[in-house]
Amino acid sequence: KEVYTISTIAEKLVECRGNKTQAMVAKETGLAQSTIAMWALGERVPTDKNKIVLAKYYNKTVEELFFSQ
Repeated sequence: KEVYTISTIAEKLVECRGNKTQAMVAKETGLAQSTIAMWALGERVPTDKNKIVLAKYYNKTVEELFFSQ
């Protein structure tokens, strides 16, 4: 399996967020909204710890969110 590119990760996270705002996701996960925004814009990639938080939040595996199938 290959790691997605930063732009693909950004797209995937925005897709998973759906109709929720970045602020809602931030509040529900305990992550900073500014951090979530940087991920959505493709400016940063989540740390391994935050990949796990996001995977649990979106009810996905880390592999589904961050690695090509």
